[in-house]
Amino acid sequence: MGMNVSIDYLFDTNILIYLLNNQLAENLPGGRYGYSVITEIELLSFPALTATDTQIINNYLSNIVLLNLTESIKQKTISLRRAYRIKLPDAIIAATAIASGAMLLSNDKTLHLIQDLKCLSLQVKVHE
Repeated sequence: MGMNVSIDYLFDTNILIYLLNNQLAENLPGGRYGYSVITEIELLSFPALTATDTQIINNYLSNIVLLNLTESIKQKTISLRRAYRIKLPDAIIAATAIASGAMLLSNDKTLHLIQDLKCLSLQVKVHE
């Protein structure tokens, strides 16, 4: 899908992992959600995933907007990597949020340092 789809929030991979594992201590903010193709790749490439895990992930992702790579995301990724020296997957996810005008839901503190990026952390349940 292109950038003509309006979303309010973009999931970073860590937030989706917490959500799918019922580890978030707070509700998601209201709005329309999307995810980067990179998040899909990261979620589905864990070696220990079972067929059930894969089905749960795919079912969840089917209800939110997939944002594929575009020329503007590619160019923004390049500038973010140069400016912040962050990992490629993180740069692509951050660039996707910036290009779509969405707030990134992420607990990655490194991403919160990016000036153009609107970023929100979510509380995770404390293990007892």
